[in-house]
Amino acid sequence: MEEGGDARDWDEGQDSSQERARWRLESEFLLAVRRAGSVLQLLGATSAERIGINVTDLNCLNLLALGGHLTAGDLAKQTGLTTASITGVLDRLEAAGFVRRERDPGDRRRVIVRLEAGRGMRDVAPVFAPVIAAWRAAAAQYTDDELRLLLGFQEQLERIMRERLVELRGGQDRSG
Repeated sequence: MEEGGDARDWDEGQDSSQERARWRLESEFLLAVRRAGSVLQLLGATSAERIGINVTDLNCLNLLALGGHLTAGDLAKQTGLTTASITGVLDRLEAAGFVRRERDPGDRRRVIVRLEAGRGMRDVAPVFAPVIAAWRAAAAQYTDDELRLLLGFQEQLERIMRERLVELRGGQDRSG
């Protein structure tokens, strides 16, 4: 047998072993992301139930909290709901004291939706405070560079999911 053949066979065996280990690691990673997504959905559903609203309404509250305030049209675009459906969501949330609708002073045809902080602090914050505290404790275990890496991953994950949402919605980007 040639001397070079032995080395090549060993290297190919190493490459194959390394490729299998990498494939297993990537598979475990993807399963962890899927499990986290499922648990996050379950947490959202259970939290909405605890607060006394439905999941769609909670998602709209979250979008409002992230954006500060949105127009009803922007909320419809971001959720993919029709404007009629958003009207129903806003009717429920306003009746429950979670939001208020105001006419846009610059364009009286537009409605701006704002969170009512009091109701959110009383009913929503206590449901999510323990998980936010746990996330902060988990983040405290990482260096700044590690957190930047994790943040970069989260941003990529969000981009991938938003792109898939656009595809599923027939190519229409409704994120606003």
